[in-house]
Amino acid sequence: MATDSWALAVDEQEAAVKSMSSLQIKEEKVKPDTNGVIKTNATPEKTDEEEKEDRAAQSLLNKLIRSNLVDNTNQVEVLQRDPNSPLYSVKSFEELRLPQNLIAQSQSGTGKTAAFVLAMLSRVEPAERYPQCLCLSPTYELALQTGKVIEQMGRFHPELKLAYAVRGNKLERGQKISEHIVIGTPGTVLDWCSKLKFIDPKKIKVFVLDEADVMIATQGHQDQSIRIQRMLPRNCQMLLFSATFEDSVWKFAQKVVPDPNIIKLKREEETLDTIKQYYVLCNSRDEKFQALCNIYGAITIAQAMIFCHTRKTASWLAAELSKEGHQVALLSGEMVVEQRAAVIERFREGKEKVLVTTNVCARGIDVEQVSVVINFDLPVDKDGNPDNETYLHRIGRTGRFGKRGLAVNMVDSKHSMNILNRIQEHFNKKIERLDTDDLDEIEKIAN
Repeated sequence: MATDSWALAVDEQEAAVKSMSSLQIKEEKVKPDTNGVIKTNATPEKTDEEEKEDRAAQSLLNKLIRSNLVDNTNQVEVLQRDPNSPLYSVKSFEELRLPQNLIAQSQSGTGKTAAFVLAMLSRVEPAERYPQCLCLSPTYELALQTGKVIEQMGRFHPELKLAYAVRGNKLERGQKISEHIVIGTPGTVLDWCSKLKFIDPKKIKVFVLDEADVMIATQGHQDQSIRIQRMLPRNCQMLLFSATFEDSVWKFAQKVVPDPNIIKLKREEETLDTIKQYYVLCNSRDEKFQALCNIYGAITIAQAMIFCHTRKTASWLAAELSKEGHQVALLSGEMVVEQRAAVIERFREGKEKVLVTTNVCARGIDVEQVSVVINFDLPVDKDGNPDNETYLHRIGRTGRFGKRGLAVNMVDSKHSMNILNRIQEHFNKKIERLDTDDLDEIEKIAN
């Protein structure tokens, strides 16, 4: 099955494809700075407060850096709309009475985009020159990324035409568009359907609402999406996709997808069972840096990720490591998403061996060669309490796929020692002390 053309397209869905004329996302050149640190031409410095996670930016970053599907061993959970659902007993696709409405949830990289693109491609009648499928994305950039997947997977369908209902794509008033698939953001799509009448919503066969969890986090998008859905015919197939499935997403889904089948795929669970955890007692930032150098001097590290609390610390640390001769990449929140993706790709390719980052980039980066994670600063929330979820996500990446990982936590005050103790209690896992002045002791932890 993996040799089928559509299956290959699924595997390649996040790969870079041909430029999209005037709607192309500009790629960034990556150059070392005067300290030899790899980063990109960043936008002006923001405040040094801990950056808030931007869901839309994180989702786009995941799409840009994933080149294939996530390997997930968890079971798919199917919640039927009817206890006598045919999904339990059918023996052929014909018996499924497709199409049916669907709500689907799974983590980034599991093929959600390919799933709904296939649904749209299968319903288009090329001879009919009007919009038949409508796909909503929460941002301009995410709409363009989905458009790339449609172009990639529809490349054997040369008569298929695609239109973008996004900012900057202006049409003459009174014009009717002839493209088969329209992808865009809720505000522009709503204008095209109601005020400008570019689209006849009563002719739409498939309505896709992508990135629902991101959508409802954006002011106004939820209401606009519901208004669009109410213009569609009763027999229109409704498909909603989301990476997470908290209560707010579920309530929104119920409003826009009537009588659905529901499919959930659990996130691959991270575990601390295969990870050796240590802490190092220090009195200052400089002592933490020296401990880091001692670790690097004693054991062989394929690739490492080092987490800092602020961009200022991350920039300082990256520069100091570079002076010591390390190949260092730096990620922080002032970079736009495409810049972050370029840095991550270089790290994944092994061009840099150390990635120094703030918490803004803690999620979504899976680099299999990472064998060591170092918390130069322990993760805390905005109130200064331990951020246990972030701790798990940071160090969990070293112990995936059955590998043994190594995590080292730098402790430089009574407060950070208290944070570490509370993290130990939360996970019920002992974190051993490591003396970085004893090279023999450091060498033991690598065995």
